[in-house]
Amino acid sequence: MPRNRRPQDREEKREEILAVAQRLFIDDGYESTSMGRIAKHAGVTVNTIYWYFRDKDDLLIAVLDRLLTEALAQYATIADRPLNERLLWAVDQLERLHGLVNTVHTRAAASPAVHAWHTGFHELAETLIADDLRKAGAAEADLPAMIAIGTFVIEGLLTHRRDEAGKRAVIDLLVHRLTTTPTRT
Repeated sequence: MPRNRRPQDREEKREEILAVAQRLFIDDGYESTSMGRIAKHAGVTVNTIYWYFRDKDDLLIAVLDRLLTEALAQYATIADRPLNERLLWAVDQLERLHGLVNTVHTRAAASPAVHAWHTGFHELAETLIADDLRKAGAAEADLPAMIAIGTFVIEGLLTHRRDEAGKRAVIDLLVHRLTTTPTRT
């Protein structure tokens, strides 16, 4: 007679599904990872996944939230480093998740939920950059353009890969220009 599975906490099961989805989304890509494949690797049925997540985009957002929470905890440990070091760290983190970054940009066009997550991510990143620029003495009127330039540079580095020295040169120049150029009053 088969043994009964041990009772499992709902949050524990959700975390197991998330861990499997995260690994498969990163290793194999979002499009190549079916809900059936996630269920198989998590040791559950597809219907079980739908008890926890509305759809695949909801699962993607939960994975992204999980990764973002981990990244913010790591970021807190380097918050006292210079801005250029923190931006290089952010670029490295985003490069590590390049496939998911591309997925978010692609899915944001088709999914209102992913679009909302993407918008929230940019708002968070922009708030962090704006705080640093204010501390460096940037004029409030210049912040939107300065943040846009920073975003374009970071996204450019993700699209047009550079070696470590090349990334550092770009980020160092960006931070130097944004924090030492006279601004409008």
